[in-house]
Amino acid sequence: MTRHDVEGAEEAMRSLFPATPLQLNDHLSARYGADIWLKREDLSPVRSYKIRGAFNFFRKAIAEGAGGKTFVCASAGNHAQGFAFICRHFGVPGVVFMPVTTPQQKIDKTRMFGAGFITIELIGDFFDQCYQAARDHVDAIGGVMVPPFDHADIIEGQATVAAEIMQQLPEGTVPDMVVLPVGGGGLAAGITGFLDSIVPKSGFVFAEPAGAPSLRRSLEAGQVVTLSKVDNFVDGAAVARIGDLNFAALKDFSVEQVRLMPENAICVTIQEMLNVEGVVLEPAGALSLTAIAAMDREAIKGKTIVAVVSGGNFDFERLPDVKERAMRYAGLKKYFILRLAQRPGALRDFLNLLGPHDDIARFEYLKKSARNFGSILIGIETTAPENFATLVANFENAGMGFEDITENEILANLII
Repeated sequence: MTRHDVEGAEEAMRSLFPATPLQLNDHLSARYGADIWLKREDLSPVRSYKIRGAFNFFRKAIAEGAGGKTFVCASAGNHAQGFAFICRHFGVPGVVFMPVTTPQQKIDKTRMFGAGFITIELIGDFFDQCYQAARDHVDAIGGVMVPPFDHADIIEGQATVAAEIMQQLPEGTVPDMVVLPVGGGGLAAGITGFLDSIVPKSGFVFAEPAGAPSLRRSLEAGQVVTLSKVDNFVDGAAVARIGDLNFAALKDFSVEQVRLMPENAICVTIQEMLNVEGVVLEPAGALSLTAIAAMDREAIKGKTIVAVVSGGNFDFERLPDVKERAMRYAGLKKYFILRLAQRPGALRDFLNLLGPHDDIARFEYLKKSARNFGSILIGIETTAPENFATLVANFENAGMGFEDITENEILANLII
């Protein structure tokens, strides 16, 4: 990949959609005392940067004579939507393989983007089954498999994000820091490759979900590592294995440059950007902003920072879960199991222990048959984290048996 190749891909892309905005965000800039620029890939035609790699892959494959073949991909997310859009743009047939468990909203959106040019096959409960079915189909029909991130043409297409950034920054401005989300690594490999002679190596920061640290673990091991377990909450970046080509491009960065972002912290960013800025971000799209929030403010004060906002395909049915996770991470919501005496007035006595800003969000008997005491699940929301210290002290002074299960992952998943 050369700068000339990337600039050529970026120029060709203008036949498809205009450059996504690079916006100086006043809210975040004021908070951190820095110039925070957001590269808004959530404003592409498919609300993610994935359209770039797909366009570049198709453009080159068709130029090499693949225009009469059927293109195939396996994806339940942004790659499928970018793929479908490009199939329609070039007027070529495509097949999208998705797991049976894919939400209907994503199926419908993919079908809409590729209207008239794609078919959707729902196969398998898990992505690995779906991916194998796609590979088998390609072999059977002599089709063209379009990978989501581990291909030179995909990486080159994603690098056009960097080409646009340098065109859009004020003349003479060079970023002190570029913050990139990482899933399979195609975006990070492309952008760092394009900017390697412009931004110092130490100026790149990579944000990964804490539950899917494929780049971090691979850098620690010095080779590509396949994770045995992945948290799928950040579905746009929850990848068990970073791409081989992408790791080759990123292997010389330090482990410390990869910041692992807790899934619940990402929810804080999603909620804040929606409430304050009116910007809808998917979990992967909030990764880079969450990484900035976790940085030492003095260390970034006065710097020019570019953060890539990678996508905005957010299913609003997930909003209650996002709010719940955000409040728990911010220390504004906790869950307790209480041992409450089975006698008249016991509930009233308990209510008197609550502070003026404590609200009961959930109240449920877990065990009603006990003769003297009953077990109760209670969820409490408050306005400041320190209010819980007062509440816990009240519980202890009253001799009330209780257990805080907010951070108990097993109990929380089973009960909450």
